[in-house]
Amino acid sequence: MGFVGVVSNGAVVLPPDANLPDGTEVRVEPLPAKPLAERLSDVIGIVHGGPADLAENHDHYLYGTPKK
Repeated sequence: MGFVGVVSNGAVVLPPDANLPDGTEVRVEPLPAKPLAERLSDVIGIVHGGPADLAENHDHYLYGTPKK
């Protein structure tokens, strides 16, 4: 039996169905981080339009450096 919880203000918060009696010993191990593409999936691809060379010259558009 296992449960996945999250850390909130320094305490591990378990799901409501984790009915563990007080005093139960548990082991806490961090899960591996999700890949960057998965963590950013809600914003990837939402920009439409813009200059065709934005990927290559983003420093120019952000900071005014010379174009490549």
